[in-house]
Amino acid sequence: MFAAIAPGNALAQSYPAKPIRFIVGPGPDALARVIGQQITQAWGQPVIIDQRGGGGGTISAEAVARAAPDGYTLLLVAPANAINASLYDRLNYNFMRDIEPVAGLIRFPNVVVVNPSLPFKTIPELIAYAKANPGKINMASSSSGTSTHLSGELFKSLAGVDILHVPYRGSSQALIDVIGGQVTMLFDNAPSSLPFVQQGKLRALAVTSTRRLPNLPDIPTLEETGVSGYESLSWSGIVAPAGTPRAVIAKLNAAIERILKTEDVRRRFADMGVEPVGGTPEDFATHIRAESDKWGKLIRSANITVS
Repeated sequence: MFAAIAPGNALAQSYPAKPIRFIVGPGPDALARVIGQQITQAWGQPVIIDQRGGGGGTISAEAVARAAPDGYTLLLVAPANAINASLYDRLNYNFMRDIEPVAGLIRFPNVVVVNPSLPFKTIPELIAYAKANPGKINMASSSSGTSTHLSGELFKSLAGVDILHVPYRGSSQALIDVIGGQVTMLFDNAPSSLPFVQQGKLRALAVTSTRRLPNLPDIPTLEETGVSGYESLSWSGIVAPAGTPRAVIAKLNAAIERILKTEDVRRRFADMGVEPVGGTPEDFATHIRAESDKWGKLIRSANITVS
């Protein structure tokens, strides 16, 4: 845990007694809807999905950090939330101090995609071209400092290639421009790229996990293509404001564990190309810290900044 949790057994016994607000920043809103629907069915209280995009996840995180610690305001978190402390010089909150992990939800790889008209059919071919033509390959991302950007920076570092980063304001336009051929490549979240790969509008060269994606069994991992030591997973989970009673956190965690084990949810996740995670609040806290450390080192070594 990131902060001490005050006892609140009495509150937990009656919880939830009113609607729960589920704030969504950089995480996938489709995931929030799935989890929110399941919580509503289990507890009979509405879950209100509150979109708070912008600021690379800082706006939504600050809203939850400042919310009452009663379990009625939750945040869907993503890698950006663990990364932002290394990107921004000044934040109005301290993520590690001001939130309480509840549970991990899902993890999924990014997919290295290019326009099918390009000559690269494998990662070794792309690397060979990049080394012979430094700076001539460009790489889109949803924004500077996001998982789609840092996945690419890790690839550049391990493969020893010079690739120009082209940041966008959101993943949709980045994806459109790769499909249209305006940008060479993108390390895109698997759930958003999968339909376009399956339709032949994008060519997948590799996945960023250490295991192949069941939805793309013929696409190798970057490790398999010769990029030794590569792994980059996107993920989502739930956190609450620091100070939320331990008993409420435990009740939420138990509910999430049950939801993630239901056949319907596991099938829907499989269709989305994501894997359920689960685990204890302590497990999720450890994961967030590890992600913060891993990407913080890369951000500092590559001198990555945001404007």
